[in-house]
Amino acid sequence: MPDAHAALTALDAAREIRERRLGCVDYTAALLKVIDEREPEVQAWEYLDRSQALAAARAVDDAIARGDAGGPLLGVPVGIKDIIDVRGMPTGDGTVLHAGRIASDDAALVRAMRRAGGWPIGKAVTTELATYAPGKTRNPHDFAHSPGGSSSGSAAAVACGMVPLAIGTQTNGSVIRPASFCGVVGFKPSFGRIARGGVLRQSPTLDQIGVFARNVDDAAALAEALFGPHPSDPATALAPMPSLAAIAAQTPPTRLHLAWTRTPWWDRVASDARAAFDEWIESLGDAVESIELPADARPAIGWLRTVMEADIAASYEREYDTGRLQLSESLQRQIERGRAITAVDYRKAIENRARVVASIDPFFDRFDAIACPATLGTAPPASEGTGDPLMCTLWTYIGAPAISLPLLAGANGLPLGVQLVGRHGDDARLLRTARALMQAS
Repeated sequence: MPDAHAALTALDAAREIRERRLGCVDYTAALLKVIDEREPEVQAWEYLDRSQALAAARAVDDAIARGDAGGPLLGVPVGIKDIIDVRGMPTGDGTVLHAGRIASDDAALVRAMRRAGGWPIGKAVTTELATYAPGKTRNPHDFAHSPGGSSSGSAAAVACGMVPLAIGTQTNGSVIRPASFCGVVGFKPSFGRIARGGVLRQSPTLDQIGVFARNVDDAAALAEALFGPHPSDPATALAPMPSLAAIAAQTPPTRLHLAWTRTPWWDRVASDARAAFDEWIESLGDAVESIELPADARPAIGWLRTVMEADIAASYEREYDTGRLQLSESLQRQIERGRAITAVDYRKAIENRARVVASIDPFFDRFDAIACPATLGTAPPASEGTGDPLMCTLWTYIGAPAISLPLLAGANGLPLGVQLVGRHGDDARLLRTARALMQAS
């Protein structure tokens, strides 16, 4: 029953494999069948070797037979964004300038994933150096539309059932946006919760790791496996790590109470998306209360751009100096703008984050989460790029945990995500709220 196997959730597959009712080879073969069927049109993978994948699956089955395999993700293949190192696999970062590089070691998060029993099946397509120039991936719901970026292949692979889980990154909106466009759960934990050693550095101040899944339970399990400090990333701190999966699975102790904000950019949201969100809010009744974001929310968009583009100019200095003509025009312009940013403006943009956090934090004393659109609308035509990350920018800037839930659709039938945002460090509560909302919707 390969189709039934491929449809299993990550946690159900891990349980079946652990209890030896399903071989990891059989499960992987079922997923590879889906990949064979969908990949020619979706093009989610930059690198995937069938024989290597089946060999890795056999190794899992052999370890189980010896009694020395375990972990909550036992035997589950995971798609890895192609800016994250996997030992023995190429990491091309979406640019010809890095083509052919084979990673000599796993990224810290990949090692953590392996300890939990998961394994990397292949490298998912990224946009150019995780910025805006799109790769080859198309939206599984409509091939003429964008899957979003920069974690394009990761979101698309989960959306069409090629893998139950995938890992991406977000420096502005690169997890939440493709999750919304592809109709999957996309979870970006709090800044500093997942180590970035072995991941392409774009902006040390903003780069964050995120996960894709078909449900909240699976997303929580993968994120929990990746959580924790690591010497490779000074942004990670030694702190108690909550049991994300266990807390997410709990029933909230009180009735859900959400804050809804149209954000200062509501006028830029597509008309069909506005109608869908208005109808959704009305359906929630008194479980939701409208709020206005503080005045600092609007300039935060410019502050993130200042930090991001200055960091991009520094991180991609070698690529620009030695291979500028191999970069897209959009990335060239970003680097050139970043080079013109003064140290004073850069420092102010970073220092202003604390003020924005302080102005938003009181909402979480009253509400379980802040709800808002994940995107300005459904996926744009592929010819128009990967979409505007505006609805994610504020939350990325302050490092808050955020999740996109596939709850709505636009007039064209394409997915439209609802974004929930929590207080920094309160990831488990956000996941619990998200799961309860999915069950109630």
